[in-house]
Amino acid sequence: MAKSAIASLTPEASNDRINTGLKADYRKSMSKDLSEILAATYRLTIKSHIYHWNVVGPIFKSIHELTEEHYNELFGATDVIAERIRALGHLAPVSLDMAKSFAPTASDVDQASAHDMVADLIKDHEQTVRDMRKAAGDAGENGDNVTEDMLTERLNFHEKALWMLRSVVAN
Repeated sequence: MAKSAIASLTPEASNDRINTGLKADYRKSMSKDLSEILAATYRLTIKSHIYHWNVVGPIFKSIHELTEEHYNELFGATDVIAERIRALGHLAPVSLDMAKSFAPTASDVDQASAHDMVADLIKDHEQTVRDMRKAAGDAGENGDNVTEDMLTERLNFHEKALWMLRSVVAN
């Protein structure tokens, strides 16, 4: 492929043409926050899928079915979050180089009990909830109702996921 063709396929942020009432510095900051939330969502998608395949033990069926529901929901959320970043005038992250750093290793999975897997998912969901809650607050303070609403909807999913994960492993 010719170099000019590659250059024409490179997406560009249209930051300079946006006049929606949200300041450029806010849009840049929120896009960065949303990019981190997007990465966390991918991390949870990957972990949920890997644990779905590899969970064993007496609570196999419950975890297997729950993680399937979660990774399907999480994967759908990645598109919504990435599109919001684009609507704010910035590029959605284009590299998954970090995926290796957050996917559990084969030895981690082989040695993990179902309870360990659930505890790991709970930890990641809780961090994502804290990050989303902060970003939603920032969005509200800046009059960004769309981002605030999107994050509120995502918070609802994550808090329900936490409740269900905790319930599965409760004594």
